[in-house]
Amino acid sequence: MFDRETQVVDCRHGMGLGKGGGLAQRGTLSEAGRTDVVAVAMSPGRRHITKPVCELTYGMRKEDIQVSVLVLNSGSGVPDEQMKSGSFGINPEEIRQINRHKMAVIHTGNIRDHVVRKVREILVYAEVPAVVVCQTIVDFEDFAKAGIHTRLVKPQDKNIQTKGKVMEIVTGVTRGETCSRDKLNELVKAVKFTMKSIDNKGV
Repeated sequence: MFDRETQVVDCRHGMGLGKGGGLAQRGTLSEAGRTDVVAVAMSPGRRHITKPVCELTYGMRKEDIQVSVLVLNSGSGVPDEQMKSGSFGINPEEIRQINRHKMAVIHTGNIRDHVVRKVREILVYAEVPAVVVCQTIVDFEDFAKAGIHTRLVKPQDKNIQTKGKVMEIVTGVTRGETCSRDKLNELVKAVKFTMKSIDNKGV
């Protein structure tokens, strides 16, 4: 009798289009056995590196949470209506991959405006509850002001722009540095709370 639940992870969908570690190149998806949680990571690069996402994913799996990992193909930069070179974007295939899961953990960075705009761009199309993980301090009101559905603060009706909903926020996760046990515990608690809300139809 094993004392842990075995998790099978298909690693990875596609060869990846950019430079990054063999386990987390941009434009790739690794799927867990169940479509419970998908961790959405920005593209690897000078500003967005994958170390925190790998640690967060490991921490969740250690607590028996089934986690897939999607590394966006165009996760760097910020959303831009003209889709200039280097701007953030999410494609239809990535939206389908996120929507196959019950919820998303979206890992972003350290500039508040960029965090809010990226989360909005994802949740405009992805109809899932989400936990946002970032380095900068951001709150539900920041997201609501940008027209994003949140658990605690409702945006003005005429300003609602998203199908998805921010359920929890975990701040203080620094890019490129080892994630503390406290932050891993905070994330696990946030994910379990969101999953329980989904099961109880509270989302």
